[in-house]
Amino acid sequence: MTKRVVLGALFGALTMLATGCGDECVDQFDCRDKGTAPEGQQWTCNADNKCELQNLPVEPEPDAGTGADAGTDAGSDAGTDAGTDAGTEVDAGTDAGTETDAGTDAGMNVGKGGACSATPDCMAGLRCEANTCQSLLIAVTASGAALSDGGTGTAALVTPFDVPSPTSLSDAGVASAYPRFGPGGTQVAFVQGDVTAAEGELSVRPIPVTDAAATVLTTGGSARIRYMEWEPGNLIAWVRGSTGISTIAGTGGTVTSITNSGTFPDWAANGTDFAYSAATQGILVSTGGAAPAVLQGSPTSAEQPHFNRVTSQLLFLANPENETVTFGTDVTPVLKLYSLPVTGGGAPEVLAPKTSDAVAGGTVDSYIANPNWAPDGSWVAYVRAYYQNVGGAAVLCGSASATLCGDRAGNIVFLQRVNTTTGVAEGGPVQLAENATLPSFSPDGRLVAFIKSGELNVQAIDPATGQASGTAIVHTKGTYTVLTNEGDDHRPRWQPR
Repeated sequence: MTKRVVLGALFGALTMLATGCGDECVDQFDCRDKGTAPEGQQWTCNADNKCELQNLPVEPEPDAGTGADAGTDAGSDAGTDAGTDAGTEVDAGTDAGTETDAGTDAGMNVGKGGACSATPDCMAGLRCEANTCQSLLIAVTASGAALSDGGTGTAALVTPFDVPSPTSLSDAGVASAYPRFGPGGTQVAFVQGDVTAAEGELSVRPIPVTDAAATVLTTGGSARIRYMEWEPGNLIAWVRGSTGISTIAGTGGTVTSITNSGTFPDWAANGTDFAYSAATQGILVSTGGAAPAVLQGSPTSAEQPHFNRVTSQLLFLANPENETVTFGTDVTPVLKLYSLPVTGGGAPEVLAPKTSDAVAGGTVDSYIANPNWAPDGSWVAYVRAYYQNVGGAAVLCGSASATLCGDRAGNIVFLQRVNTTTGVAEGGPVQLAENATLPSFSPDGRLVAFIKSGELNVQAIDPATGQASGTAIVHTKGTYTVLTNEGDDHRPRWQPR
């Protein structure tokens, strides 16, 4: 029997779990733990911030349903600790913050702990397991002495999105990192052992995590395992240090080299087609098992591609003007965010450009990092990194030396609506969180996870407007810090629904 480490004590009580001190609720979403309401009734949050049952309004003809959901996971790589550096590596539904109206939505109305026959029965953020609606899990990498028996290693963790109950995927005292869920959310892969060297082991555990030992699929061989991606198909892909991309089946078997160069692999909806970026070439795509080819219309500076698994649009960052900015001695590309049909052709659509505001003594500028699709391609989340620029010398806003920025934060997470047919931005950006990074949409598109000051945050959104709905769920840190310094390798990953 192999040990596993349950780290609930490290996360501590979830202070302000979408409520104020002493309050049971602030909105209907907080009453999910009450379970399924009796027929003809629904849970509501009353004026005293208590959950109570109310009768549903009588409808002459029940609506066949307006909600919908679709699942995905997209990747990016940019950003270190939110609030200090945005980095250089760079649905449908109704209301994420309230319970779907049981009288108007044909599905997604069963609360946490309620009986279900399939996941579409369950409310946002839940999935049907053993005929019960249960919280989706989020996987992150964290560091801290208590995570490795007094050492300073890292731990790959999974925790319910709404309750801080993290479980380490590796044995006590064994470092781990980069957790990735498999198709259907029934398995999770991660790297354990010496995660920063070629000796790291690519391993898999079942979900829910049991005391059974992890299954080791392979080691890094001669190169470190980086930028790993798994679902929605059976193959796990990763970058061999800086020498190309490899795959292996989630059940084990032979390691296959699928490219000799490139990085940032991302899977299409069929789990077979993939995209990646390569220096001086831009975005390459493999379709139907064919050899990868450069995506027509993508700039040679394009990087970090992200399939949308519902629409035909591909998301990526690029710097076609070859603009750079210098932070100390680090020369950083001024990246912008684009979309382009995965079939290629035409000019990429700009979803988030750079900005530059003249101020006394210089400018306050920004570039884009950490993009991530909403499941149905109707929104994209990204980080805008603001910095002051004085004669070519840049300092990220939010630091004491960034005197030209005023009170502007260094990293701000925005949402941008996107036309699902054309890939064109619609309306203006919606600010979601300051001093935050690595945004990640839930598979039903109604929640956004991000990291702020080393803490996992989960914010419900209104998918119609992109505005935050209710108070963010904060997984308060204790003796650990959720990592962001390796960009997309540390982006929160959601368990598929």
